[in-house]
Amino acid sequence: MVKFVLASAVLCCALSYAVASTCSNPEVKSSFYSTTDATIVSQIGFVTEFTLKCSNAGAEKLPLFAEVLGKLAPVVRIGENKYQVSWNEEIKKASSGSYTVRLFDEESYAAVRKAQRAGEDIQSVKPLTTVAVNFPGAYKGPLVNSEILATVLVFFVAYVAFTTRSKLMV
Repeated sequence: MVKFVLASAVLCCALSYAVASTCSNPEVKSSFYSTTDATIVSQIGFVTEFTLKCSNAGAEKLPLFAEVLGKLAPVVRIGENKYQVSWNEEIKKASSGSYTVRLFDEESYAAVRKAQRAGEDIQSVKPLTTVAVNFPGAYKGPLVNSEILATVLVFFVAYVAFTTRSKLMV
């Protein structure tokens, strides 16, 4: 009798875990931050924070993974149903526009890793959900540096001074 009760309890736990192991009907609300001044940095940092709500209770606590521009990154849980993912790009490669963050649960992440090992395209793996973020671009400095402008101005003033002096000497 004890074995039956113990086996039933283990079976119920396993079934409840299996039901909550994937997020059904995910709803995502996101916010986005990125480096706005690229004059003194070598890479631009991107941070996406989002909340995830699933129709089945408990599924929000599962580990998530993200894919951005073909690179995989872990998703960090920062609160109740709140997650964060971040990545870096070199300034020359980071263009303004829309970026798609594909989110995977453990099962779909395993499929992504399997596709990578097989040399297949990871875009064929269906994500749990996606988050679209819009990067407006970063300030990369003025068109003309102040040092160059000052040098040109010094040469112009010197030219005017010498030409005026030569006219007065005649």
